[in-house]
Amino acid sequence: MKNTVVFKTVENCSIKGDFYPTSIANAPVLVYIHGGGLIWGSREDMPKHQIDYFNEAGFNVFTIDYRLAPETKVIEIKKDIEDAIIWLEENGTEQFDIDVSKIAVMGSSAGGYLALLSGVFTKKPKAIVSLYGYGDITGDWYMKPSSFFLQKPQVPKNLAYQLISPTVLSEGPIEKRYAIYLYCRQQGAWLQEATGMDPYIQKQEIQSLCPYYLADRDYPPTLLIHGDSDTDVPYEESVKMNQKLTDNGVESKLITIKGGDHVFDEHWNDSQVQQTFEEIIGFLKEKLV
Repeated sequence: MKNTVVFKTVENCSIKGDFYPTSIANAPVLVYIHGGGLIWGSREDMPKHQIDYFNEAGFNVFTIDYRLAPETKVIEIKKDIEDAIIWLEENGTEQFDIDVSKIAVMGSSAGGYLALLSGVFTKKPKAIVSLYGYGDITGDWYMKPSSFFLQKPQVPKNLAYQLISPTVLSEGPIEKRYAIYLYCRQQGAWLQEATGMDPYIQKQEIQSLCPYYLADRDYPPTLLIHGDSDTDVPYEESVKMNQKLTDNGVESKLITIKGGDHVFDEHWNDSQVQQTFEEIIGFLKEKLV
């Protein structure tokens, strides 16, 4: 039975998390961050079978919302993730039977980026799992028009901007928000819209939001998982992040899903996916149990 909490209220926006308990007392917590290009999605995006899988393995699951871009910029979204972890550490034991000294963060796509960003927080998780995420938002793949997304129907600027909310929001269905992302990727405008900064003039400031440039030897143990045929986030982003962590002496491993596209984990019954999630469980048990 899930328990929904408000872990933060800002700009009249209540930011929520759903807590799914395991049957084991005083168990570790896996914080899950949804994807959606930072533009759409919610805490309810983690598939139920994945939640059940982690619960059965002895992990509590805490799926969280965060304020969405472009209404809210990345620097503030970062604070939402950090505040979720702080809330869990400071208030979690009052409501849940958990071990707050054993928190891991996992995310997919943009959520993978935010999970990797948690590795440079003052209060770091004990371990990080990134599914088809990225550590650097300044690459050409985000700063220039995407050949893959240019094959899709063109989204005019006025339509994309009509979909932007006049108020801050922390939940947004893909049906109402995807066109914003599609426009950004077709125009190479995602970075500027998500950060509110000029990617050429303010590149150094944007790098301060990139785990790739910030990671050092104190970074948590990390498991990166990526399909080598990803049409949205380049596989090379995880290769690059893995190399950076390894060069800094951080325990890091990259699992490659052969022929895997974006959101490969939707194919839950695929043998590669099953084996990968078994490795995730093994990694989390080693670091948290």
